[in-house]
Amino acid sequence: MNTPKRILVTGSAGRLGRAAVAELVARGHHVIGFDVLPTPGLPPERSIVAGLLDLGTLYRAATGADAIIHLAATPDDAKYPRGAAPDDGDNFVSELVPNNVIGPYQVMEAARALKIPRVVLASTGQVIDGHLVARNVPVTPESPPRPRYLYACTKVFLEALGQVYAKEHGIEVLAVRLGWCPRPGQEEEFRQSELGPDVYLSPGDAGRFFAATVEVAKLPPFAVVYATSLHTQIRQYDLTSSRELLGWEPRDRWPTE
Repeated sequence: MNTPKRILVTGSAGRLGRAAVAELVARGHHVIGFDVLPTPGLPPERSIVAGLLDLGTLYRAATGADAIIHLAATPDDAKYPRGAAPDDGDNFVSELVPNNVIGPYQVMEAARALKIPRVVLASTGQVIDGHLVARNVPVTPESPPRPRYLYACTKVFLEALGQVYAKEHGIEVLAVRLGWCPRPGQEEEFRQSELGPDVYLSPGDAGRFFAATVEVAKLPPFAVVYATSLHTQIRQYDLTSSRELLGWEPRDRWPTE
């Protein structure tokens, strides 16, 4: 049995956050949730309601953590593809920069200042969307970024940020290019997507994946891995590194809940 660890999960009230929290708690870990909404499954004293720019609260929540699982983010572009004027706005300055650029910086700064040895950063398959469109699959961790749009650009920054902090500050950083775990309201979009079932990530597989990221004894200074459930037709992401580094294999396949 793994020694219980103290884990800070940002974005803990989201769909993937709830999956990670539930699995970690079931395995006996001491989980601190950090989100702008209360975290289901955690007592109030361990469900911190705050944003990542509230640095005092963030640092208090992170103090003593063995690892941070950073899932908090604005989850997508406001509009893609962009419409014609006047319906051509985006959420880059209003949401993506504060939540997906400054927020991760503050998380990595907290890890550096508090000497937290491991950070797991939630990236996205959208950073290599161009390879999927070109059917250059399965995409590997070594495949260069070909981002879908502005949200994906912030995740390219996230991965680079993690690489820099691993190199300069000795933190083990794992950047995870996550598959698609449909949020409420995305069900029809997912069903209409040809790609969706092949990049699906079930809550169960996600929970087991994040547990593996904090329970494995040692990680490289920096690595990029993929996390999806079993594909239905064509393998889009190469999961070899996830298996070799974490001992994790997906169990589920769409439509599993």
